[in-house]
Amino acid sequence: MPGPLYGVKILDLTTVVMGPYATQILADLGADVIKVEPPEGDVMRFAWPARHAGMGHIFLHANRNKRAIALDLKQAAAREALLALAKDADVLVYNIRPQAMARLKLAYEDLRAVNPRIIYVGGFGYSQRGPYAAKAAYDDLIQGAAGIPWLLKKQGADVPRYAPVIIADRTVGLHIANAVCAALYAREKTGKGQRVDVPMFESLLQTVLGEHLGGHSFEPPAGEPGYARMLARDRRPFQTADGYVCALIYNDKQWRAFFALIGKPELMQSDKFRDQEARSRNYDDAYALVDAEMRKRGTEEWIEALEAADIPVQRMNSLTDIIADPHLAAIGYLREIEHPSEGRIRSMAVPSEWSETMPEYRLHAPRHGEHTRELLAEAGLDASAIEALLANGGAKAAD
Repeated sequence: MPGPLYGVKILDLTTVVMGPYATQILADLGADVIKVEPPEGDVMRFAWPARHAGMGHIFLHANRNKRAIALDLKQAAAREALLALAKDADVLVYNIRPQAMARLKLAYEDLRAVNPRIIYVGGFGYSQRGPYAAKAAYDDLIQGAAGIPWLLKKQGADVPRYAPVIIADRTVGLHIANAVCAALYAREKTGKGQRVDVPMFESLLQTVLGEHLGGHSFEPPAGEPGYARMLARDRRPFQTADGYVCALIYNDKQWRAFFALIGKPELMQSDKFRDQEARSRNYDDAYALVDAEMRKRGTEEWIEALEAADIPVQRMNSLTDIIADPHLAAIGYLREIEHPSEGRIRSMAVPSEWSETMPEYRLHAPRHGEHTRELLAEAGLDASAIEALLANGGAKAAD
């Protein structure tokens, strides 16, 4: 059976990572996602490394299962072509500022006029109800606004640092995908489309403040903001005699087993470590103790001992280790796909597993304007109108 969103048509006016990642999730789930790019193409097409210009590696991993059309939406004829596509679309997703969509005459009211049932979803920097409404936003800026570099410095980094993954874009991308699915369900119940705003700053704060609101969860405050376990200086992969190991000693049973393992069972009776609440007040001391003990044995010895004691442990992988991981190989997570222009590439599998409507790899990440003619014809333009739009630069098609 096709994926669970089979039959849903989505116009994807997004670029970079956040929006394309969100719409790829929806495409993987079976939706017909139409990627609408400007004549110059999505900027992520040009992120090195790449085999060919315009087909960068990040683009390949955020745009599979989509069809692509290139339109210059500043031109009236191209805008009309988009509105023709929108007449039978279920969803439009964009990630520029709403003010820019309004200047293009593609605000919610414009789309609703041609399709009252459309779900119009915007992913942008900040809520439109506050003073930051018009501010530009990128992953680094939103990480900074949400306190992530500060948290890393607070934990012990030499200087404030951004997380070395595109954490804001991808986290908020999940919020966008969730919002689209929920809005589709609401329309099934009510018959009504709607506008949905998914601001990056406020969405990422759900991740950050879920634990770090800390004592300020209460009024008056019951302590400082921040979650002590996350901020403990020694909460990191523990150095062993010959490498590193990731271990999480968390509940009473696990701490009791660890203290027995290091020959210090009496520590379970100490004021600092006797129960969950005591340890939560002394995470710096608890992690410092583990750090000192871990250095006394080798990685393999620790993994064997901790697993035998039923204490959660995982070896620390490098990116190269992940690519060669035997578990991922067993489930076919990194699959080799033959791309028509890029040759053999690795593609990540959809992480969810379904008993009936299993998502699948249906379409390769498209070349710029690969489906322009096909999609314009589907929108009702005849051959002469399509060629005229291409000739005047309102649209662009792949060679």
